[in-house]
Amino acid sequence: MAGTTAKELPRIEDFIQLANEGKEVKVIVNLGKQTVLQRVHPNETTGCEDTVQMYLLSADYTFRAGDLEKVVSKPYIYASSEETLSDSRINKNIANDRLKQDYRRLKSANIEFEEKYF
Repeated sequence: MAGTTAKELPRIEDFIQLANEGKEVKVIVNLGKQTVLQRVHPNETTGCEDTVQMYLLSADYTFRAGDLEKVVSKPYIYASSEETLSDSRINKNIANDRLKQDYRRLKSANIEFEEKYF
């Protein structure tokens, strides 16, 4: 992938492929929680407001391969902020399980990083 630009590498898989081809790839993982308002159609919900508070758990992967640097963002769960504590824990566990799958893929390609969890 000589002459490859960051614009041409929009996915985690692209950097895994670079590492599998022998290029040294490093990544820094930053996790985040973003609160968003989702509009709800008034006819679909009785007695509810027209917006629902939601949250998104996502990771920003900052990949470095030679002179190339690219941030790849990936969402892991999108859920209601009004859920019970039990549901919130379940969603967090689901997000962490999905994150672990990506970590296994990165490790199998010998990409160095520090594991972080939600």
